[in-house]
Amino acid sequence: MLHCGGMRVLVVEDQKVLADRIAEGLRDQGIAADVAYDGADGLGKALLNRYDVVVLDRDLPRVHGDAVCASLAAGPSEARILILTAAAAVEDRVDGLNLGADDYLGKPFAFSELLARVHALARRRPSAPPVLVRADLVLDRTRRRASRAGRPLSLSRKEFGVLETLLAADGAVVSAEDLVEKVWDENLDPLSNVVSVTVTRLRRKLGEPPVVETVIGSGYRIP
Repeated sequence: MLHCGGMRVLVVEDQKVLADRIAEGLRDQGIAADVAYDGADGLGKALLNRYDVVVLDRDLPRVHGDAVCASLAAGPSEARILILTAAAAVEDRVDGLNLGADDYLGKPFAFSELLARVHALARRRPSAPPVLVRADLVLDRTRRRASRAGRPLSLSRKEFGVLETLLAADGAVVSAEDLVEKVWDENLDPLSNVVSVTVTRLRRKLGEPPVVETVIGSGYRIP
């Protein structure tokens, strides 16, 4: 299984069975995935949350996929956009890319190809340096590996995601809510203690001296 750390994807697709299947496949790969079944809901979620990639069907109810794409491309969202469409003509592909999409995938498609394109787009996000280093901790996002003082760390995908998010914060405090947003997805019960449990396990694996600080009432940080 791949370790996909802090990646978060939004799937906007009105064919519910297909949308759920894509999201389930992404979650199986350790990627947090949210779903919207129409353009209005998709646009709302994409503007509310931080996503690495938006997988966007073109032919959507309520708000057309082209309008969603144009709005996201023109707005503050840093998410990369992968357009899905049953239309195979070159003109359709060009239209989608001209609206601001980053990539295009025709239906039907193999999930393995969609996954590869999602990974490729996530790596192109400007705010994600491929290797994060802090003191003796090194995390390689591309190879999905982490080590401390040269010792490889065997981390679950969620532990990797938490470590990645804390290192990317560069010493700043990261709240439990932010960790949920970046590492899990909207299906997680906000009252769950899964974040603190995961941080505890991560601390144990990181060993001594401890590096993950708890800032009471605020969250966690690696100073």
